[in-house]
Amino acid sequence: MTAWTGRFSERMAHVRASEIRELLKLLDQPDILSFAGGIPDPVLFPTERIAALYAEVLAEAGAQALQYSVSEGLPELRRWIAARMTADGTPCDEGNIVITAGSQQALDLIGKLFLSRGSTVMVERPTYMGALGAFNAYEPAYADLAGEIPAGARLAYVVPDFANPSGRTMPRRERERLLERADAYDLVVIEDGAYRDLRFAGTAEPSLIALDVARSGGIENARTLYCGTFSKTLSPALRLGWVCAPRAVIDKLVLLKQGCDLHVSTINQMVAARVVAEGYEAHLERLRDHYRERASAMQTALARHMPMGVTWSKPQGGMFVWLQLPEGLDGAQLLEAALAEERVAFVPGAPFFAVGAEPNTLRLSYSLPSPAEIDEGVRRLGRLIEGRLAYAGSNAARAATGRA
Repeated sequence: MTAWTGRFSERMAHVRASEIRELLKLLDQPDILSFAGGIPDPVLFPTERIAALYAEVLAEAGAQALQYSVSEGLPELRRWIAARMTADGTPCDEGNIVITAGSQQALDLIGKLFLSRGSTVMVERPTYMGALGAFNAYEPAYADLAGEIPAGARLAYVVPDFANPSGRTMPRRERERLLERADAYDLVVIEDGAYRDLRFAGTAEPSLIALDVARSGGIENARTLYCGTFSKTLSPALRLGWVCAPRAVIDKLVLLKQGCDLHVSTINQMVAARVVAEGYEAHLERLRDHYRERASAMQTALARHMPMGVTWSKPQGGMFVWLQLPEGLDGAQLLEAALAEERVAFVPGAPFFAVGAEPNTLRLSYSLPSPAEIDEGVRRLGRLIEGRLAYAGSNAARAATGRA
């Protein structure tokens, strides 16, 4: 047999399997209540409309829909995105947009464009592990965005709205401070806007790119690259995301995309362009109502079932709640017990830290389970945590009396 290990490039030593993708393989059993994947509820997909539009597109433009297309992306879809970005405070046009295979590809292309071995990426603690997976192949170092910015720092990556995994939204003053630091240290800021359209409570904050454009005098002077996606609003399977950025950056990303996959599926782009052209805001309101209900059910269940010492975030949008467990509990060990004893799944928190991991954390997603399933799953998880705390307390008491 061929010895493959020694033939792989050095960069493969930095590529790791996604903890979430691996965990999802274990969740086929119907009796498991899962809070693991940040997966849109399929009942929200505009399935009938998408099906009708595929037929319509094939009937009207079959040859074009099934043909190769430009790497930048379908012009009408890019124009729609540019108009939406403009309405959200970022004046731009289609030349500032490139369509990608989901925002995950956008992160990969940006990493390829800006990172050399040893370049430093500033990240939050915790941060989206998919971004770490995209950047790791380019062998960067990581540093805490809240700390000192070291020499060699190139990028700052943030999810400012309803962050994955924490659910946290960055206040406006913190956004402004980030841009001030980026100016001072000449950082490129990557704004991951995957959940921006899913606000179901509170008041919207301006996007980082909108603040950047306002302070710099225009998008061509901005240092922020905005990554958007239709995966959380229309369907993940369309594999449609985008980058909004200065043209000098877009031109380079287009070259990289040509070498990667030439372009995103033509027919998927044509269908998406027609889906969003009519009724998109009403569709978003339906999503927001749905996730508002699920988030409320999660907050109620946590308050009802979690033992003392467990704290959690209270997001105003998105799909996630972040739990901080008492010291001494380990999320990975808890997951193993939760699957075996309570048939509940979640994502341990440690993999979301590029630096300074906190093992006594975990992420819960409320996007898929029903309110009744949320209550039952949190009840089981609370019971497990309470049992672990009681066991730890008993051992501590025995140790204190010399009977351990």
